[in-house]
Amino acid sequence: MSTDQILFGLGLTLVLAVGSQVLASRLRIPAIIVLLPVGFVAGALTDDINPNRLLGPAFSPLVSLSVAVILYDAGLGLNLRGLKGHTRRTVVKLISVGIVITWVFAGLVAAWLLGMSAGAAVMIGVILVVSGPTVVGPLLNFVRPAERLQHILSWEGSLIDPVGAVTGALVFHAVMAGTRAGAVPRAGQFLASFGVGLAGAAVGTAVLWLLLSRIGLGEVLGTAVQLATVIGVAAGCDIARDDTGLIAAIIMGLAVANMPNLDIASRRLFFETLVQLILGLLFVSISSTVTPESLRHLVLPTLGLVAILVLIARPVVALVCTVRTDLTRGERGFVGWMAPRGIVAAATASTYSAALVTAGIDGAEKILPVTFLVIVSTVTLYGLTATPVARLLRVIRPARTRPLLVGEHPWVVDLGKALRSLGLEVLLWAGLEEQRHRIRAAGLELAPGDLLASASGRGAQIEGVTDVLLLTDEDDFNALLSTMLQGSVDGGVYRLGPPGGSHGVVAPYTGGELLFGADLTRPEMARRYEAGARIEMRRPGSTLPGGRDLLFLVRADGRLVPMTGSAPPTGQAGDSLVLLCPPGEQEARVSAPATRVPSPE
Repeated sequence: MSTDQILFGLGLTLVLAVGSQVLASRLRIPAIIVLLPVGFVAGALTDDINPNRLLGPAFSPLVSLSVAVILYDAGLGLNLRGLKGHTRRTVVKLISVGIVITWVFAGLVAAWLLGMSAGAAVMIGVILVVSGPTVVGPLLNFVRPAERLQHILSWEGSLIDPVGAVTGALVFHAVMAGTRAGAVPRAGQFLASFGVGLAGAAVGTAVLWLLLSRIGLGEVLGTAVQLATVIGVAAGCDIARDDTGLIAAIIMGLAVANMPNLDIASRRLFFETLVQLILGLLFVSISSTVTPESLRHLVLPTLGLVAILVLIARPVVALVCTVRTDLTRGERGFVGWMAPRGIVAAATASTYSAALVTAGIDGAEKILPVTFLVIVSTVTLYGLTATPVARLLRVIRPARTRPLLVGEHPWVVDLGKALRSLGLEVLLWAGLEEQRHRIRAAGLELAPGDLLASASGRGAQIEGVTDVLLLTDEDDFNALLSTMLQGSVDGGVYRLGPPGGSHGVVAPYTGGELLFGADLTRPEMARRYEAGARIEMRRPGSTLPGGRDLLFLVRADGRLVPMTGSAPPTGQAGDSLVLLCPPGEQEARVSAPATRVPSPE
């Protein structure tokens, strides 16, 4: 290919990858549903984006290193605190027993329906055991199942990829060697691969700890250091033993995410830009290598394979792996209805199919197109049905707001008690032990001491929290934290306003939603409370009496709507009111529900 053709191909691949992700975001569907068809159509219409022509033999190792970066980022999102008890037991079984069951089903059905040889069937079986965080994560974020289900499926999706990839590498070499026992790699080989990956992860984690905790690197350099370390370690491990770089990458991410006092503030940038770009490029590139001719006579048999994987294999896996656990029937059912295939399946199929075809393995030419069809079918099926299935099984998290109140003043504790009395699950955080004791004494749930540090330092989600209310006496602290926590919760991050336009180093110049309007600032709130003002609740059907300030509306479905300086909330039928009333006029109304619409005015 000429230089102009290469430039055009690379540019077109990038445009299609980003454009597909933009379209998917507007349609509110997983990006893979758009990326794979776009890459397939582009590959059918032109040869310019075919990665085998653009990159030649460099394409396969680039795919391996790219997947390592993706898995490292997936590891950063795994919190060991969520892996305990029956959750841990279920995940371990899904990664061990579940892989074997899926492998057997996929291999036998592929040999039966697709007419593959034993070697090709074993290979396609091990390829299809993987799932992946790149498809499971977006689906879970969209469905919002119960927290325990979120933990189980996130851990499975992240850990099954490297385990499946290493097993696939061992099976590939066994099939190429023509061994009769190619379907079952020796335990010693797998343990050796795991040992190489673990050693690489130890080295990489030590390097990241040294560079990120001992040397003050900024956000940009922090991202570059993580990228270089992950790629360097993954490349070294893959040189020593095939696909062990994926094990090293996921363990590095997990170690870094759970290591105390390790600042990886560039996590958000790392994920939102680099990983998403890599995902788009990989999906478009790999799907462009699938030709329409290769799909001929494979669509119906592959749909049969998908039906057996979805309707029989996965429910059997869920049944076996959740037996003797405390998961509810609905939770078990949802585990049995969530196993989309993703980037690692596509990458391993692309890597091994050509070599198996060259080696003369009968049916090996079907591996890549069948994998492509399985990915498209499973992602589309689960993407369209996951939400209604979760509703049917009653495993969706309630829509009720779960606010995190950050503050040490007595009125913050009283506010937490008021919101709890209206049915909200309230979480409070305070820095000093005396303040934390006050929260415990009030019978309110106390957040872990490192919660804010973990979220602000890593850009991670604050699990189970929908909104953050920053109510401390430090205006600059509230302002800085409101900026750092943006994107860490599903809802909004709000803070009290400073007393004046020039008060504070940061507070007057930082954006974010200000609570309660311009008049009810942080010092004014404290002054009124010290003078005897109190929090008052009024049940549905109440109107706002004079002399009181509206702080929040609590909708009938449990959503918390704060009063902000930008726009007052509009009252609806069934709203409860949270008010600040003058001294001596407190009256918590507990009237019966009414149909009147409360007015915020």
